[in-house]
Amino acid sequence: MTEKHSNNSGLSVPLLPEWGHHDKGQAIAAEKAIASHASSDRNVSFFRTCINGLNAISGVGILSVPYALASGGWISLGFLLVFATAAFYTAILMKRCLDLNPNLRSYPDIGELAFGKIGRLLVSAVIYTELYLVSTGFLILEGDNLNNIFPIGEFQIAGLTINGQQFFVILVAIIILPTVWLDNLSLLSYVSASGVFASAIIILSITWTGALDGVGFNQKGTLVNWNGIPTAVSLYAFCYCAHPVFPTLYTSMKSKQQFSTVLLISFVLSTAGYAAMAVIGYLMFGPAVESQVTLSLPLDKVSSKIAIYTTLVNPICKFALMATPITNALNDLLPRRYRNRVTNILVSTVLVISSTIVALSVPFFAYLMSLVGAFLSVTASILLVCLCYLKISGTYKKFGIETVIIVVIVIAAIAIGISGTYTSILDIVEHL
Repeated sequence: MTEKHSNNSGLSVPLLPEWGHHDKGQAIAAEKAIASHASSDRNVSFFRTCINGLNAISGVGILSVPYALASGGWISLGFLLVFATAAFYTAILMKRCLDLNPNLRSYPDIGELAFGKIGRLLVSAVIYTELYLVSTGFLILEGDNLNNIFPIGEFQIAGLTINGQQFFVILVAIIILPTVWLDNLSLLSYVSASGVFASAIIILSITWTGALDGVGFNQKGTLVNWNGIPTAVSLYAFCYCAHPVFPTLYTSMKSKQQFSTVLLISFVLSTAGYAAMAVIGYLMFGPAVESQVTLSLPLDKVSSKIAIYTTLVNPICKFALMATPITNALNDLLPRRYRNRVTNILVSTVLVISSTIVALSVPFFAYLMSLVGAFLSVTASILLVCLCYLKISGTYKKFGIETVIIVVIVIAAIAIGISGTYTSILDIVEHL
């Protein structure tokens, strides 16, 4: 952010300091996915920024892409490529906005430059809501996978009936709670900034399960399932929700003119990983693949256990990094005299409790992530970026090829957002 608007929200903070250069309260993830490293001295190399970009884009979405492909059929894989291309293009538009004004440091800054205080408020609201729901999704993911490994029946506590999945959601929330009380999240930032490596391990482990552990790649699937296309596209959109991180990566980079190349490499490699996981999972399990591909794996195989345990560790470390920008923003709303250590712990605790309640109330990982993708990721990664660029650059004043392309993208994004949000809400309501 500009100095004028600097605060502790975490959205303007460099995501990953260089080795051995930590400032207290920094190294906080600004987004879905998603903790990445950037440097506080704005001197990050090209290679490190590429790793940061991959870390930002790579996330838990990789677990649901086989289910997305199963929902829409083989033809829906084309929508993954189309959305990846659109998201890459809007990331380039975001870079152009940053090029136009050197004082811009964050996504909310871009929103304010384009549309004033309302723009900043809108962008911030979308980002924080997305962070909150992704954090809630982490709890659901943990509960599902732990209950799959250690299935337990229903039991009662104080007259309340609790099933295995709910028990593990509560247990993980208790384990996570102390991490959100930490002042310095530097250690967790290094652990959680392993999204790309975790994704690679999961892909390789599941491929091993299919190729060498007897599962095979024998499912043919279906060409297209039109009713499932909105769900598929929404889940693909969720995979590309890293745009709030890009301004920080850009401002931290030594050679900013190379940032377009960084984006290209990050999007190509991450999309290749998502597509590979979607195809492998769909060929292994077909239409019966679970909303998280790890839930479909045989539990008696070493390769499956590697994939599942990798899936379990990452979200536990990432939760605090995702939640901290929200708690800091909430603390900023309080009168200055109430901003202290005790209040911070209280706000963090309430946030975890509320996330747990939502996770227990809506225990459907794929449907929740589909809702996040359709409503929030499409809004943050496509719609708002396009509108901000049109306003800041003045492109809206002239009619040209670029304007036509952006308008087409905006219309398509609105259609995806409406249909995907409607379908996701219906799915959630039907399964409550």
